[in-house]
Amino acid sequence: MTRVAGIDCGTNSIRLLVADVHPETGDLVELDRRMTIVRLGQGVDRTGRLAPEALERTFAACREYAEVIKELGAEKLRFVATSASRDAENRDEFVNGVVEILGVEPEVITGDQEAAFSFTGATGELHGTETYLVVDIGGGSTEFVTGNKHVEAARSVDIGCVRLTERHVRHDPPTAEEVDAIRADVRSALDLAAETVPIGTAETLVGLAGSVTTVAAIALGLPEYDSEKIHHARISAERVAEVTGRLLASTHDERAAIPVIHPGRVDVIIAGALVLSEIMERVGASEVVVSEHDILDGIALSVA
Repeated sequence: MTRVAGIDCGTNSIRLLVADVHPETGDLVELDRRMTIVRLGQGVDRTGRLAPEALERTFAACREYAEVIKELGAEKLRFVATSASRDAENRDEFVNGVVEILGVEPEVITGDQEAAFSFTGATGELHGTETYLVVDIGGGSTEFVTGNKHVEAARSVDIGCVRLTERHVRHDPPTAEEVDAIRADVRSALDLAAETVPIGTAETLVGLAGSVTTVAAIALGLPEYDSEKIHHARISAERVAEVTGRLLASTHDERAAIPVIHPGRVDVIIAGALVLSEIMERVGASEVVVSEHDILDGIALSVA
């Protein structure tokens, strides 16, 4: 077994996984997994730049993660950066800060690479014979990937819970017009994804990332966030629609009072739920299989 560390820095959150990985079988034993909401993509859709306060939040998390990696003695580290840092004019500030703190350069990967990592991490334990459609709903983008043991088609499109919230939401709760605008963006993005990925032909829909796991936690009625109960839960399309409707009618304070919603997701979970519900309606999925294992696990496996 090789002890490795993987960091996934997205638009909304930065996450760390330290694990022992068997390089031949791909077996993974998790030692530490943590997530920090840093909102690196704050304002990027509007300004084209990473905000100074967003960079400092991200660097603070990196310093915390550096201590964990050192304490657990990981032999190798891979730092992957996704949508927000792909789009920003001042991404060099981000890169230089990460190198100074962690000693590795963040790899600003393409949407297709992001999709492949997500697929590997999400489906590694499923061992089914059916075709999967994996959807990874992030802060700035959503990845669509189909395949069984290997990726057959992938596409990244610029719909994410942070991007859509910043672009369209001005009221609390959002107005019908704002909700319609989000839905229109998602539907246009689904048209783009369908040009590359046969999104309506897979037998099993697998959903990843915080928007999906949060909707699942609400649908399951959990009193607190519980990864073990959420991982591989099957949530029906009807329950996803019910949760989305509940969130659409709620105020910021009402959402904040739901114990399974992380404070950093309170203002963006409505858009995330809308993305998931629109996807399920478009592909005709009767349920979504929720995975807590995702791009982060794919990164760790790639290191080993």
